Amino acid sequence: MGKLIVIEGLDGSGKSTQLELLPEALKQKGYETVSVSFPDYNSDSSALVKMYLAGQFGSKPGDVNAYASSVFYAVDRYASFKTNWSNAYNNGKIVVSGRYTTSNAVHQASKLPREQWESFLNWLYDFEYNKIGIPKPDLVIFLDMPTDVSQKLLSGRYKGDEDKKDIHERDVEYLENCRKSALFTAEYSGWKIIPCAKDGDARSIEDIAADILAEALKIL
Repeated sequence: MGKLIVIEGLDGSGKSTQLELLPEALKQKGYETVSVSFPDYNSDSSALVKMYLAGQFGSKPGDVNAYASSVFYAVDRYASFKTNWSNAYNNGKIVVSGRYTTSNAVHQASKLPREQWESFLNWLYDFEYNKIGIPKPDLVIFLDMPTDVSQKLLSGRYKGDEDKKDIHERDVEYLENCRKSALFTAEYSGWKIIPCAKDGDARSIEDIAADILAEALKIL
């Protein structure tokens, strides 16, 4: 059996960049590594996710309840595991994933009252890891980027065109609630939290990458 390392973070936290850097760093140290990312927009399995993010079920994230939204994403992960990376994982390779069940934990829990977060997380982990049967991560790294900093980075990514943001990215109040639920979930679930900003500005990509690699090597 291989290892599953998940890089998690809110929109604008630098997940995509770190998802490229970590596998390369691990390969340089002799580890066989494959990368996956969720949602898998190149697969038909992400159809419901794309409809949801495009606002076809409602213009705000809360228009679709936490449990229904979770199922959209879980089905996409199951399809990806069965068709794309189960052989690599079962044959001992390291799988590095950008987002995973952990994204449901962060984004969907935030739709619920604080007193329901624990019960939702327990339901979610049982649903995906036990009932559906996709692998449980060996390490989850949460890239903690303050919302105000991430919004500046997102605006730069889209060159100021706010219409390019999906329903999550454009809802700042929702993202702030997600960060609260993320920090709670990280502590509850034993994730490693890596601060991605200092004094109101993003830390360098290289410094964050070094912290991520150090955490990954601890489990290998």
